[in-house]
Amino acid sequence: MELSIVIPAYEESHKIARDVEAAAAFFAAGRLDGELIIVDDGSRDDTSGAASRAGKQFGAPLRVIRLDANHGKGGAVRAGILESRGAFVLFADSGYSVPFEWGLTGIEMIQAGQCDIAHGSRKMPGCHIVRRQPALRRFCSKAFRRFVDVLLQVPRDLTDTQCGFKVYRTGIAKQLYGELVTEGFTFDIEILLRAIRHGYRIREFPIEWACDCDSRISIHHTSWRVLGELLRIRAILARERR
Repeated sequence: MELSIVIPAYEESHKIARDVEAAAAFFAAGRLDGELIIVDDGSRDDTSGAASRAGKQFGAPLRVIRLDANHGKGGAVRAGILESRGAFVLFADSGYSVPFEWGLTGIEMIQAGQCDIAHGSRKMPGCHIVRRQPALRRFCSKAFRRFVDVLLQVPRDLTDTQCGFKVYRTGIAKQLYGELVTEGFTFDIEILLRAIRHGYRIREFPIEWACDCDSRISIHHTSWRVLGELLRIRAILARERR
């Protein structure tokens, strides 16, 4: 098996079928042999059932993992990656914001020895933005990056740490996510910093992206939690260095 696609989902019963249909079409095109893993992060709706029905309808090579409680996006991605069986694993957000074909670019970069981990970026030359984020979310994204720069000193050449489209060699992904402590929104930052600590090379590539306005991230309710997570990441990594 060449590729595992991992999609975390929380109360996405109304739209998860679109992700499953797109993944089924991607694998049916024959570029890669693989699997789709939907991780239902303790949803109160029928996300798992909707995904399973769509898998049967569209003939997707699908596995659905249901977590008993809501852990957070990081916890859901971790659960899926630790169960992945492909040579490469692609983490993608639900909502089909990026066509899966763009994952081939990341795989080719890794195979060519250009990097060990390939991140999709919405902020570098060559991107095609089909639908932009609302102005408030763009402002919050910039503020988040400033916090990250000040608190954790993320390399400046990485333009889009929070893009939900990342490709790994599966062995590397399982190592990093096996160490992951952060289960919330900022898990990407912890994974990034752990990858740098281990000496893995990270490179970005431009993508086609359309904003999914039906996000589960609430700007008003998560801002302080995000700051708390960043401070916790800094403390954890500093303690591990001792």
